[in-house]
Amino acid sequence: MKRLIPLSVPLLTLAIAGCGEESDQLPIDGRDFDGVSYSEPAPYQGRVIDGYLRNARVWLDLDDDGKYTPGPLDLTLANGNTHRLENGEPTTLTQAGGKFALDISELQVAEEVGADLDPRAYPLYALAMPGKTLEETRSGEVPVARAYLMSASPGTTNVTPLTTLARFRSEVARLNSLDPDQVVPEDYADLNGLNLLQDYVLAGNDKAHAYARAMARFMASQIPEDYNAQLSAPGSDGTERFLSRDAVQLLGYSLVQNAPTVTGLVDAKASGGDYRNVDTDSLELPVVSVELDNPVLLTRQQVLAHSDRYDSLPANNLEVSAELTFDYTEDGQLLSVSSQGCMEPSLKEVARLVQVSGYMAELKTQWLPGASLSGLSKIRYEEGGTHERIVFDWKNKTAYFDTVTLCHQATRGVAPESSELDGTAEITWQWTDKNAVVERVSGLADRTITLLPENAPAAVLAGSAVNGYRIETNGMADVELTFGASGAECEPVGTDRDPLDLPGQYVTRLFDLTLVGVASVPGAYEYDVREYEGLAVERLLKYPFLDPATASLERVDSPAGEFQWQLYYPRLDTGGLTSATVNHVQQAYLQDRNSPAACGGSFQEAPRNSFAQVNYDYKTLSQYLVEGLSSAVPAD
Repeated sequence: MKRLIPLSVPLLTLAIAGCGEESDQLPIDGRDFDGVSYSEPAPYQGRVIDGYLRNARVWLDLDDDGKYTPGPLDLTLANGNTHRLENGEPTTLTQAGGKFALDISELQVAEEVGADLDPRAYPLYALAMPGKTLEETRSGEVPVARAYLMSASPGTTNVTPLTTLARFRSEVARLNSLDPDQVVPEDYADLNGLNLLQDYVLAGNDKAHAYARAMARFMASQIPEDYNAQLSAPGSDGTERFLSRDAVQLLGYSLVQNAPTVTGLVDAKASGGDYRNVDTDSLELPVVSVELDNPVLLTRQQVLAHSDRYDSLPANNLEVSAELTFDYTEDGQLLSVSSQGCMEPSLKEVARLVQVSGYMAELKTQWLPGASLSGLSKIRYEEGGTHERIVFDWKNKTAYFDTVTLCHQATRGVAPESSELDGTAEITWQWTDKNAVVERVSGLADRTITLLPENAPAAVLAGSAVNGYRIETNGMADVELTFGASGAECEPVGTDRDPLDLPGQYVTRLFDLTLVGVASVPGAYEYDVREYEGLAVERLLKYPFLDPATASLERVDSPAGEFQWQLYYPRLDTGGLTSATVNHVQQAYLQDRNSPAACGGSFQEAPRNSFAQVNYDYKTLSQYLVEGLSSAVPAD
């Protein structure tokens, strides 16, 4: 998916139409300009509508951040010069009939500096404030109960829930287009024959008005409680800068995603096509939480665990044998993991996710690596399609694994019940609290994992969610990992042969452990924990595990079945690293277990030979949602 692209803001020559008498003849696209040029700027006029809204805050968003920006505001012109608006973005409160007139005199630019700014090149925003903004209804003016934010594409001067939908439909199309400059906002301003830009109150369009009322309710339900309370407080006038640009975008994308459901509910209530009397307040609208912090989430893993050049693993030059994709709700909760080829369903990883109720952004390492070493995975991968899926039902504290492959028959005793992914679970995980998960496989005894958090990294490093654990079958322990003391702490140390390179990876924290299964294995979880130029580094570098079933596969050369994962991250001097991304794994390699490193030493380079390699891809939640909406906003 393409990177999130900032909205392009062209700088045009000012050519503003004057303010004539009001007419019942509506512009077909909702705009007020007739193409006549004036030498002096006229007020930039329009309307804010759910019904007509009085005392709503409206502004021209010159800096593309989705919130009002006070002065002084410096804008960079197309020629590179700077123009200052002492009073900030043009703003006002709407009057009777939802009308507004923005003073755009500061958009005039000195001739020697550059061309005047055209208000039609920028989007409008309008904010309905609870208890302060009044909606004109057939029963008189009614105070708005909850805040909601509306917008309109550049040049559109009606601001309504429907123009908000039109704007973000075009924004989604622009972000997914191979040629964003060819995306015309008007192409996304039609919904089943409705003009989304018009003044539907003046036009008497009851269907559009009913849609708008329902969408306003939906948008209001997603405004954060803190923001709603702030706008309700005495002295608030709607100029407070609360929502981030990312938050505004996410609210818009959520409207695009849920608009078909909202309009469908309205249609169902319009008996005989009578939209005038639809009671939108009685509709059971979808309740959709949005994570407005716009977290960065794992969206894809590429697994390389096959070699055509060598008969056995480990090997070098591994080939792709599976690809995993991760799906989320609007608030960043993991819904499912799907695989082309075979994944490695992990009771330990499910238990780790249960600790954060599926909100992966709360974990430093969002999904610990796993790989099926079955040779069948490569065959399935080359077929294309989806072969395995884990689905999470967080409300009912259950997760399901469904497969159409035989990849896990030898190692897990799991065989498909169907030749298609039909929702029939081959593995079911259930939990009643966050410290124990039960795994059920048809025909096999239940396994239970119990987390043992004492003295574990999770108790020391916030968000690590790595605990000791015990896995039992019929009450008998199969595997147990217990941590001892918290282990060594140290600073990075250089040597003559290995000079200090602080942006690289160093083992600066060890968590001693004992891993008991078919063998008793001492070892440690190796971490890089330190501060680097304001970034909190908390990186899991290496951890051991036992897997004799995988070691018994014909193509796997690991007699002891003692493995370790080695994790690699971007260098700390990589541009663009933030507190949200500094601890995101980029690659992981599956190796035979070796002894823990010495504390303070640089972490070993990525190996040439391995059983498997896993590559990670991440996207912001907004990027992920935009990609998912790519087919949901066709130009009508």
